[in-house]
Amino acid sequence: MAMNKSLATQLIKNKASELGFFFVGISKAAFLEEEAPRLENWLKANSHGEMKYMENHFDKRLDPRLLEEGTKSVVSLVYNYYTEQKQKDPNAPKISMYAFGRDYHFVIREKMNELFQFIQDEIGEVGGRSFVDSAPILDKAWAAKSGLGWIGKHTNLITKEQGSYFFISELLLDIDLDYDGPIKDYCGTCTKCIDTCPTGAIIQPYVVDGSKCISYFTIELKEAIPQEMKGQFDNWMFGCDICQEVCPWNRFSLQHNEPQFIPNLELLNMNKKDWEQLSQQTFATVFKDSPVKRTKYAGLMRNIEFLSKQ
Repeated sequence: MAMNKSLATQLIKNKASELGFFFVGISKAAFLEEEAPRLENWLKANSHGEMKYMENHFDKRLDPRLLEEGTKSVVSLVYNYYTEQKQKDPNAPKISMYAFGRDYHFVIREKMNELFQFIQDEIGEVGGRSFVDSAPILDKAWAAKSGLGWIGKHTNLITKEQGSYFFISELLLDIDLDYDGPIKDYCGTCTKCIDTCPTGAIIQPYVVDGSKCISYFTIELKEAIPQEMKGQFDNWMFGCDICQEVCPWNRFSLQHNEPQFIPNLELLNMNKKDWEQLSQQTFATVFKDSPVKRTKYAGLMRNIEFLSKQ
């Protein structure tokens, strides 16, 4: 006999909390009607730049039931990565906070696997799949739909309790559960994220031109950074946190308690000169299990050189 869905829902949420997820919200799997025209217009405007993978699997992005057959519920989870530790040298090129510790893909995937195993052990034969920024799924849309927070004007998910320094992951399950609903938008009249973006990437509230974002230039773009961007990067060499740093809701951010996200002290202690003289060997050591590996050594040095010539 199938377990009562309210009990199943509670078991999942309790276990997720035990594993360190800050919030869990659940939505009924369906076609994302509101997001469809937004995604289409965003792609038509070429806001994805060289991220051509965004053009793939358009239908699957909008309907998780096409991504994993039989899906009935989308479980959205957020995991805090905020830290008060900072790079020591104020003149050193900057790295986005999410990349200070071990790559979140590894850390969260382990927890998602444990959660899914628990569901199968405790609830019964449940089919599904977990994702950590690894599939054509609109994770922020599902997190907002599940009431974890709202999508801010910078298009990041914001929670009233702890701001926006979170990773989002999903679990698609083939069982019905109790569903949560969205919460209201609390951005109000604030436009700090729009006003302070150095490259003007937030072209209007709730719309980001990805091809103008510092994170895009320093991580996604494989060729040379356009010369017209000189002087606009505010010294960011990997990612950018400006729109989060200025968001008033992030005054509620709390230090994470994930040992694997503890910043690499070698990284935090490197000064401007250390970065400019970074060797391939040091790069391999410092960024062994780091998201920064995504740029590869040549990409990071390209970014550092671009900043040094400003």
